[in-house]
Order: sequence, then structure tokens, then C-alpha cells
Amino acid sequence: MGIVDLSPSLTPIALTYQQPTKGLRDMNDTTTGLEVPGYVAGRWSIDPVHSEVGFTVRHMMVSKVRGKFTKYEVELVTAENPLDSSVTATIDLDSIDTGSPDRDNHLRSADFFEVEKYPTMTYKSRGIRPSGDRFILDGDLTLKGRTRPLSLDLEVGGFSPDPYGGTRAGFSATGQIKRSDFGVDFNAALETGGLVVGDKIDLSLEIEAVLAS
Repeated sequence: MGIVDLSPSLTPIALTYQQPTKGLRDMNDTTTGLEVPGYVAGRWSIDPVHSEVGFTVRHMMVSKVRGKFTKYEVELVTAENPLDSSVTATIDLDSIDTGSPDRDNHLRSADFFEVEKYPTMTYKSRGIRPSGDRFILDGDLTLKGRTRPLSLDLEVGGFSPDPYGGTRAGFSATGQIKRSDFGVDFNAALETGGLVVGDKIDLSLEIEAVLAS
């Protein structure tokens, strides 16, 4: 999942959620009172120059290594009701970049991603729910033939016209997975105890999108 260079005209939006006074209602119901000022419904194309799918993993128990994937496809739809919006992402695992070609080649090997057999990682949302001034994006992540649930903490940066006559939107998302849950469990033990590569992976996504339709 580098910070996206959002245009200064993208103003952070305020989210409000009013609990229904009579009984509980489905959060996808437009009567819940969820408001997203400046919100634009439609299909969006990702601006790869101003977006990043990155991750962080602990190394040698004392530091962190950061990396990113440079090739990915995202289908993003903002619905009339924000809670009905959806996203599907396909990430090219061969595009991994941690700043070290030798390490990247090892990550592509059967010890880790095994990209020749499993070339992509996919994420498909199942629903969105409000959480304070943010959202929680619930979905499923598939890696190396294994699918596991993954919820992302989603922040909407804003919606704004751009200087080229288009409309842009910004989104930030974070989450965490255990690579061992997906069969990515290669490791080496340290003499002092612990492992060379951590099991928990922190995901960070910075997405800038352009309204397509």
C-alpha cells in the first residue's frame, strides 16, 4: 500500500454520521446522515505519478525496510451513497522496488512471492463503514493463491477540480497483514534470537484519482 503530491486545492473533507433515532439502520442506507462535502460520484482512473502502493517491514529486529509496487491497476467507483462505493486493485508483484535489485530479485523468487507462478496480488472491497472522521474499507486480499480478509483505515483527502478541466480525488489507506497467512514464510534466525524479516507487514496507500465518467 512516498506521500502522494496532492494539489493544494484538495481540501480535507469533514465527515458526519448521525445515528438513527429509531432503531438501527443499515449503514448503506442514505438516510443515515453521512455527509461528504464536495463529494463526486463516478468512475475514477488512478494517476500513477501521484499515487503509491507501499509497505514497511521490520528488518533484523531493529530497523524497518520500505518498499513499493510500481505497476498496478485500480477500479475505483464512488457511488451516490458513499458507503456503496467499491474498489478492486490488481498489483504486479514483479514491480516490487525496495531500492536494492538483489533483494527485489530474492523477493520475486519462490522464497517469497514466487512471481512466475503467482504474478499478481489482488484486493477486492466488500463494504465501507464510517469510523469517526474516517472510513473502514473491508475487503479480501489474495496472495499466492490464498485469500484473507483485510480491513483498511481509509481517509478521504478531498475532491477538487484540476487546472486541466478535470476532477480529482485523494485517498489514503493503511492496514497490516501477516505474510505467513499467505504462505510467504521464508525466514532466517538471528544468533541473538528473533528473525531477519518480520512477519507483520504495514501497508500504506496514497491514491490520487481522476474522474473518468
